[in-house]
Amino acid sequence: MGFLAKGKTDMGTIDVRNLDDDVIARLKERARDNDRSLEAEVRALLTEVSGRPSKKKFIELANPISAMPPKGVEQTDSALLIREDSDR
Repeated sequence: MGFLAKGKTDMGTIDVRNLDDDVIARLKERARDNDRSLEAEVRALLTEVSGRPSKKKFIELANPISAMPPKGVEQTDSALLIREDSDR
């Protein structure tokens, strides 16, 4: 990306080849539904999706949460369970 006069930044360009005709048709339909050009619709979709965490990042964020015990569920002390097993 280059720099233009008066502090404006030149925008990047991406060419996407070999798109399935069905994908293009769905994008055109979305663009019509949203009263945008195809280019504006694709730009909006890319902007929205690029702001979301990747699958890998989402899993990294979710793992500590999934490791938490559920609220309202009483957890049995593991030491008691071990003692019970050793007493058998």
